Amino acid sequence: MSDRPPGMPLGIFNKNPGNIEKAGGQKWQGLAPKSQQTDPVYCIFSDPVWGIRAIGVDFQTMQRRDGLKTLRQMITKWAPPNENDTEAYIADVARRSGEDPDKPINLLDLNVLKGVVLAIIWHENGQQPYPPGVIDQAMNLLVAG
Repeated sequence: MSDRPPGMPLGIFNKNPGNIEKAGGQKWQGLAPKSQQTDPVYCIFSDPVWGIRAIGVDFQTMQRRDGLKTLRQMITKWAPPNENDTEAYIADVARRSGEDPDKPINLLDLNVLKGVVLAIIWHENGQQPYPPGVIDQAMNLLVAG
């Protein structure tokens, strides 16, 4: 039984505001110890900055390794139509981030990435509860590696 407070989004509770799923053998920086990985589907991080950083890592990886250039391409991979209302997700993230979903974006620019990450947090959780310093710390962890 979960000790998640009523009304608290799962992503916020798990310190994983992108709701990043567990994947075979994937080792994220900042994961909570194995004994605390009680969610059967989603990663649980030790601190929200690591969960926020993981969103950024995923999106930068889609751009660098997978060659995805637009928000539409990235969100379609992040939230595929077989699991999500992908078009609504794209529209929401585009509106919240101010990015055109069909124009190339540069997620190596941390200001652009920050806007996308904040929009993802809102979409996944219906809120964005983190103060600017926490978001900035997560962005700085991206630069640090």
